Amino acid sequence: MTKRARAAIGTFIFFLGSVALVGAADKPTVPAQSTSDSTARVDIPTRVSTKAAEPPVRGDIRVDTELVLINVTVTDPLNRFVTGLEKEHFKLFEDKVQQTIAQFSSEDAPLSVGLVFDTSGSMGAKLQKSRMAAAEFFKTSNPEDEYFLVTFNDRPKLATPFTHELEEVQNALTFTESKGRTALLDAVYLAMNTMHKAHNPRKAILLISDGGDNSSRYTESEIKNAVREADVQIYAIGIVEPLASRGRTAEELNGPNLLAQLAEQTGGRAFQVENINELPDVAAKIGVELRNQYLLGYAPTNKTKDGKYRHVQVKLVQPRGLPPLKAYYRLGYYAPYH
Repeated sequence: MTKRARAAIGTFIFFLGSVALVGAADKPTVPAQSTSDSTARVDIPTRVSTKAAEPPVRGDIRVDTELVLINVTVTDPLNRFVTGLEKEHFKLFEDKVQQTIAQFSSEDAPLSVGLVFDTSGSMGAKLQKSRMAAAEFFKTSNPEDEYFLVTFNDRPKLATPFTHELEEVQNALTFTESKGRTALLDAVYLAMNTMHKAHNPRKAILLISDGGDNSSRYTESEIKNAVREADVQIYAIGIVEPLASRGRTAEELNGPNLLAQLAEQTGGRAFQVENINELPDVAAKIGVELRNQYLLGYAPTNKTKDGKYRHVQVKLVQPRGLPPLKAYYRLGYYAPYH
C-alpha cells in the first residue's frame, strides 16, 4: 500500500462492522429480495433479568482504550433480521482465542454515511432509479445522522460535504448528469478521506454503480489495503446487465466482483441488481440492516502492540426454537503499533 493511501486512513476507532458470513458463503454477493422479505424482522422476547443493567456502550472508544467493538448482523434462513438476542448467544474469538464480551448493545446509534454515486456515461437511464434508491435509503435516517455525497465519472467530486440536512444531498443528486468514464476506486478513496471529519462513531458508505473501474489513479490493491484498515463499512449496489455484457471491457465486467471484495473487507455487504426497478427496495434493505445490528465490545487478551492484523470470529449459540441463524461481521482489525 502506498504512503499516500496509508496516510489518508490514519488513526482510527476500533469500530468494526458486520461482514464475514458464518459458514463462509461461496458467493460474496447477495441477491436482491422483495421489500416485504428484506425489511422483516424476527423478534426474540427479551428475558427479565435480575442482574443490574449494563452501562450503555460508548461508540467513541478509541485505540488507547484497547477496547475492540464489533458490529454484527444476524439473519434467519429467509434473510430476515433477528433481534432480541442476548450476550450469551454470542461467542467471540481473536486469532482463535476466545475473548470475554465486556460490552453488549443492540440499540440504534447515530450514523455518519457517505453516498458514493456513479454518474458515468454508462449510467444513463439508470440515474433516475438510482436517485430513487438513495431516497429510500434516506427514509431510515435518524435526526442525529449526518451525510455527505461523492459523485464520480472521470474523477470523483465531493458534491455535498457532511450535513444533517438530507435535502441538500437530494438536491445535489437531482442535477447529476451521466457522462464520462468510471473512477470508482478514486471515489472510494475520497469518501474514506472525507469520513475523517465524521462526528458519529458508526460510519458507513453506500456505493451505487453499474460497472468496474476504468479511470482511477489508485489501484485495486491500494484501495483494498486502505479499506481493510479503515473503520468504515461499505455497502455496495452493483447494477448488472447480462444481456448488455457484449462489448464491455474487462474492468466493467469485473465491477460486481470488485464491489463485493470491497464490501467484504470493510464489514458491509454487496448486492447485485439486474432489474433497476429493484434498486429502491435493495437500498431500503441496507438502511434497515444498519439499524438492526448488535455491538460487541472486548478487551483483547493479546496486548502486544505490533501493528499486525488480528483475525476475528463470531460464533452464535443457537437459540432454542429458531432455525439456523447466520452472523455477518468484519474479518478482523489491525492492532495499534508503538
